[in-house]
This record gives sequence, C-alpha cells and structure tokens, in this order.
Amino acid sequence: MTLTRPAASRASAAPARRETGPRRRSSRRKRSTPLTIAMLAALAYFLVPLLWLLVAASKNTQDLFNTFGLWFSHAPQLLTNIHATLTADNGVFVRWILNTVLYAAVSSLGAAFLAAAAGYGFAKYRFRGHKAAFNLIVGTIMVPTTALAIPTYLLFSQVHLVNTPWAVILPSLINPFGLYLMRIYAQDAVPDSLIEAARIDGAGEYRIFFQIALRLLGPGLVTVLLFTLVTTWNNYFLPLIMLNNPQLYPVTVGLSSWAAQAQNGGAGASGGMLPLVITGSLLSIIPLVIAFLFLQRYWQSGLATGAVKQ
Repeated sequence: MTLTRPAASRASAAPARRETGPRRRSSRRKRSTPLTIAMLAALAYFLVPLLWLLVAASKNTQDLFNTFGLWFSHAPQLLTNIHATLTADNGVFVRWILNTVLYAAVSSLGAAFLAAAAGYGFAKYRFRGHKAAFNLIVGTIMVPTTALAIPTYLLFSQVHLVNTPWAVILPSLINPFGLYLMRIYAQDAVPDSLIEAARIDGAGEYRIFFQIALRLLGPGLVTVLLFTLVTTWNNYFLPLIMLNNPQLYPVTVGLSSWAAQAQNGGAGASGGMLPLVITGSLLSIIPLVIAFLFLQRYWQSGLATGAVKQ
C-alpha cells in the first residue's frame, strides 16, 4: 500500500520552501551602506599617507615640489634614493636603524616580562596595600611622559647614564598600562584551580609562574610587547634630551637632524637631504610592519581563548 501526502499539506509546504530561499539570499546580500562608507574612509585615512610616503620616496627634491603628491614623477628613482640614504654620512642611517632595533627590542621584551610578572602578582596574590598600590600604578597612566622627561634626565645624570643606551632603555621598561592590561588578562587566563593543582603537586611559586602562567599569558605578552615596541620605536623626545652622540641616535632623532639640515640648507648643498629624510622614513616603518605581521598570529590566537569560560 502506498501512502501519499494530502494535497493540502503539499500545497502549504511548497510556499514555505519558496519563501525561505529568498529570505536566506536576501540576508546574505544585505549590506550597510553607511558602515561601508565609514570603513572605506578609515581605510583611506590609513593608506593614503603610506601611499604618499612611497610616492615621495621615489622623487628628487625638484619633483617633490613640482609634481602631484600622490603620483609618481616621469623618472622615479626609488632605488637611487634608497642607496643614497643608506650610504649618506658614511652609512649613519644603518647605525640609527640598528640602535632603534636594540632600544625597541630590549625595551619591549623587558617591559612585557615586567608587566606580566607584576600583573600576575596583582591578579593572583593579596597583600597589605594591594588595592592602594594598584590604584597608584593605574593613576600614573594619566601622567604624560613629557612631564617626566626632565626629572628622568636629572636622575640619570646623577648616576652617569646620560648619553648611553641605558638612558633610553631603562625608562621604557616601565609600562603602567601594560601592567594594568596583564592584570586584567591574568585574572581569567590563569585559573586559580590550575595554580592550586600545581601547588599540591609540589611546584613552587616561581616554577608556577615561569612554566605555567607565562605560557597562558602569551597573547597578553604579545599585546604589551607590540605596544611597547611601537612606542619605543617612535620615541623622539626622550632620546632627544638623553643622547648627544649622533652614533647613539635612534632613527627618529637621526632623521630629525637630517630634516633640520634640509630646512636650513634650502635649495643649496643641504637641499638634497629632503629626499633622504622621506626615504629614511619609508625604510624605518618596514621593521614595524614585519614585526606586526609576524606577531599577530600569536595575538589573534589568544582572543578566542580568553572568551571561553570554564
């Protein structure tokens, strides 16, 4: 015996199937025009300056003032400008880049480790004055770094650290915002039950931190490292007042000295320094882009991890 569906049920089911298809397709095709415009405007805001920098780095001094800023000249000379930048003043630009890499690498690694240790301590331990000390550290975030530059210089001059790499590295190791960020991240990333289990197994506090907590704090460490890396790489005012030897300059202060020569020289002998300043600025952002592209996978991998509640 063959069973058949009633005609009424077949008729009612058919329109339902026809309605779900267009609805699903319309939901997929739905777009927000204001959001799209806002995203395109944000994209242009970030990419147009980079485009100008790339185009300007391929021009000589005359073309910089006589051609359209967002398009190449008739005779681009990017490779020529790069060679001139790397060889000017006996290759001092390469020295500035190496100095900046040293300052930024040591400062970012040290600041990330100190922030992780202090943030973990504030998150997992309770001691007398716990809240007062943390509130004091958070309050220092509101103090501008320029206000601390002169006192820092006077302090470092007393211990004979002025005009040394330590004058740039040591102040950069202190990152109150990084400590605050690591404290918030450590509260959820390192479960208390895991710490108690390690203690029951006989692990000491230092072993728990270095072998367990640090691995769980990896995404937060990368975040603090990236922030400190960018801040130290772009730092200008602190090296300006701390360093007197051009061989110790970071790339920011070094390019500023070249820009001063170009401005004072005008169209004379120093007028050719302007393309070197622009090309040096282009070269100086390449290590930051490489560092971000290399570290972002560790950053992104921890975003979903922190969202899982146990």
